[in-house]
Amino acid sequence: MFNRILVANRGECAIRIIRSCKELGIETVAVFSEADAHALHVKKADYPITIGPDPVKSYLNIHRLIDIAVKEGCDAVHPGYGFLSENPDFAREVNRAGLCYIGPSPEAIQNMGLKPRARAAMIAAGIPVIPGSDAALNNEQDALDQAHAMGYPVMLKAAAGGGGRGIRRCDNDQELCENYVITRREALTAFGSDELFMEKCIIEPHHIEFQILADQHGHCVHLFERDCSIQRRNQKLIEIAPSSYLTPEMRETMGAVAVQAAQAVDYVNAGTVEFLVDKDHRFYFMEMNTRLQVEHTITETITGVDIVAQQIAIASGLPLPFTQDELSYNGFAIEFRINAEDPKNNFLPTPGRITRYHSPGGLGVRIDGCVYAGYEIPPHYDSMCAKLTVWGPDWPHAVARAKRALDEYDIRGVPTTLPFYRHVVASAPFLAGDFHTGFLLKYPEMLEFSSERRTENIAAAVAIAIATYAGL
Repeated sequence: MFNRILVANRGECAIRIIRSCKELGIETVAVFSEADAHALHVKKADYPITIGPDPVKSYLNIHRLIDIAVKEGCDAVHPGYGFLSENPDFAREVNRAGLCYIGPSPEAIQNMGLKPRARAAMIAAGIPVIPGSDAALNNEQDALDQAHAMGYPVMLKAAAGGGGRGIRRCDNDQELCENYVITRREALTAFGSDELFMEKCIIEPHHIEFQILADQHGHCVHLFERDCSIQRRNQKLIEIAPSSYLTPEMRETMGAVAVQAAQAVDYVNAGTVEFLVDKDHRFYFMEMNTRLQVEHTITETITGVDIVAQQIAIASGLPLPFTQDELSYNGFAIEFRINAEDPKNNFLPTPGRITRYHSPGGLGVRIDGCVYAGYEIPPHYDSMCAKLTVWGPDWPHAVARAKRALDEYDIRGVPTTLPFYRHVVASAPFLAGDFHTGFLLKYPEMLEFSSERRTENIAAAVAIAIATYAGL
């Protein structure tokens, strides 16, 4: 096992990694930009090191990160998610410096990061993929020709994309031509490459992903699935594990395919194989994320497996401590991404100062956060303030606990997604499990919520939380 790890990330993600390291007796080095001088991850790490003045580029400075890791006596580097977590050059340079990269090989990151190459690998392995282009599109006319061959609607996607960015649906030639220019520009800005490819649009699918773990000794397992169908702008808002949409037979089949996909590219460490499942319960490989996922918390909650600890153990050369037959899950878990956004204004980010912060607690409630009262949310980063994860022995209990925890949660000073989530979990469609990637389009009334809260409800929630923390 390692003695000291550089956490090449910030905020909630860095705190999550630091916590597992502390439990394993591993020291941590945290990096921070000048904009993050008062961030919580700086206070949690054993050795916080300033990395530069630029709020974004500082976290992307590969040579500076590695220089810090070497000078501070680190054995390994954990990239977290976002920033450099899916950059094969970063993984390659970490290894070249004699450090251990806690993640897959640079080759696996590169092969699965380029979507056309990943499609080709899956097709070669006999894994069902969404019908689409087998290579990057050459030009706008090539896009039109392929769209006519597939039939509308189609999805334009960044070849090097991820995280729900660089994706646009096109329903006709005019939309395709307009979106071709826009999506190329988005892809270049977000991923440094303007290459696009095309897939047939699956109407109202469920977005189902399987968490996998693979060690250096040829063992690979899945930790079951997450339903990530409730989204805005192709980016996830609410995630659920397991999925009530899958039958036991589908779960077993899709889990085996996820393991097969990982083994097809000699994958090692934690990863996520993502599928779209259509109305007829047919599933298609969409992509593989070669990193820790934001929503890993719900998988940990239903399985009891510390995924970050397993990442570290795998990277240090240890074998997986369990086989597929020894893994099981219990109950349902739901994760809510608490974002500083205005849902009524197309989820526009709302950076600013938090004037009040009170998080929920009690049985089956987990908070992964990075903000506090008085904290100034900077405009430079992702708008997520925290993740609320709740667990229940069955779906109705999980929903009831989510209602209670969301009601206890109080963030003031900036608009957040909290009132939107309170409205969603109180709705009949959510309780019935009637959600897919078009959830907000099918139920636009989900955005017709009130931001006002009754004072007595807030007071009662605070009293409950105080009693819970006091052990009463």
